[in-house]
Parts: sequence; C-alpha cells; structure tokens
Amino acid sequence: DHTLMILTMITILVGYMMSTVLTNKLSNRYLLEGQTIELIWTILPAITLVFIALPSLRILYLMDEINEPLLTIKSIGHQWYWS
Repeated sequence: DHTLMILTMITILVGYMMSTVLTNKLSNRYLLEGQTIELIWTILPAITLVFIALPSLRILYLMDEINEPLLTIKSIGHQWYWS
C-alpha cells in the first residue's frame, strides 16, 4: 500500500518547505500576487489525489467481482409486517 508512503513524503516536503520559508531572511513574506504558486498548489494536490484514488478504485472493483460464490443466501424481508 503506497498511500502511507505518499502521505509521509508529502508531509515531510511540506514541513521542509515551511521551515525553509520561515528561516530564510531573503524571502518576501508580503508578496501579494502569487498566481503561479497558487496554480501549482491547486494542481499538485489534485494530481496526488488521482494517483492515490486510481489504485484504490481498481482494487475495489476487483474485489466486487465474484464469478461463482460458494454459498448463496436468499432472504425475504417485509416492512411493517407484524402479524
């Protein structure tokens, strides 16, 4: 399962970037226009979520397909059937 590895790498990367920005004296903390970085912040998490979701969906549909089950149970239910 690569999900935990991906999440750990993202957490380490974000922590490193935050510590670098906070300790760097040369960065402009009051930058008003950052459309490029906002675009990157939007696209990268979306791509990451797609890479996490695709294997999960594939496994979900593979687990759902059962060709010949060993046991079949038929049940009948009645709503508001007390008598």
